[in-house]
Amino acid sequence: MEYWKRKRVMVTGGAGFLGSFLVEKLRARGVQDIFVPRIEQYDLVRMDAVQRAYADGRPDIVIHLAAKVGGIGANRENPGSFFYDNLMMGAQLLEAGRQAGIEKFVALGTICCYPKFAPVPFREDDLWNGYPEETNAPYGLAKKMLLVQSQAYRQQYRFNSIFLMPVNLYGPRDNFDPGSSHVIPALIKKIDDAAAAGKDEVVVWGTGAATREFLYVEDAAEAIALATERYAKPDPVNIGAGFEISIKDLVELIAKLMGYTGRIVWDATKPDGQPRRMLDTTRAEREFGFKAATGFEPGLRRTIEWYRQRRAGDRTAAAE
Repeated sequence: MEYWKRKRVMVTGGAGFLGSFLVEKLRARGVQDIFVPRIEQYDLVRMDAVQRAYADGRPDIVIHLAAKVGGIGANRENPGSFFYDNLMMGAQLLEAGRQAGIEKFVALGTICCYPKFAPVPFREDDLWNGYPEETNAPYGLAKKMLLVQSQAYRQQYRFNSIFLMPVNLYGPRDNFDPGSSHVIPALIKKIDDAAAAGKDEVVVWGTGAATREFLYVEDAAEAIALATERYAKPDPVNIGAGFEISIKDLVELIAKLMGYTGRIVWDATKPDGQPRRMLDTTRAEREFGFKAATGFEPGLRRTIEWYRQRRAGDRTAAAE
């Protein structure tokens, strides 16, 4: 609580999925002045908008969550804009923050920064030992440049910037748009739609053999708040739950929790993405005391329940 006293905080992406939970965490810590630059007023790909956000928000701390993101399909269709938009947002926000003399910059990377065949569990020291998985390499490399810039600015300007790499997040308020959503919300919507239409099968991309790690969104928000308070070193830090599950097992678990009994059909002509993903989370626990608190199945249940409530509300509103 003492750390946040009289701090002005700018949270880019603060109206989004992760950002909304982080803003709640900050308010619970007593932060009175939180500025969220919304995309309608501040296109952070443009330097003039970035400078205007700094002038309007006058932050002491910037937590940069805003990103152009999506699943495998969206990354394959938009590699250029995923690279450019994410690169320019990060680079310009960091540079403008340095010029403004802010106290701290918290940059959010991604598990996509890691090499395609990094040893599992992924350790921060392996970050540069290979090229990222091809379908999301432009996004991952654009985010990875935030680490390079953070370390360079710390070395030359003594600028206090840290770099965090969360795994795939899930939870209530996620993006369920099939054109841009990640795997868990995409699967929940696909299975829910199939059940509602009385379909006896669901087609899923890939073979199901790839593994992923998932972190409940509220845990991720807590990790970011803790790192902001307690961490001030140049080394990148993984933010995760420290487990992996195959996509096949994930689909079967979601179907079971949703009561869907139809067949799962695998479209092996579509890519699996990175073969395995799981983080070593030792550094986060050692450096700022973060350990994931939400079990995977309870988190999935909450996510499914939230989606069903929102869907029911949308249908009621449409009927009226």
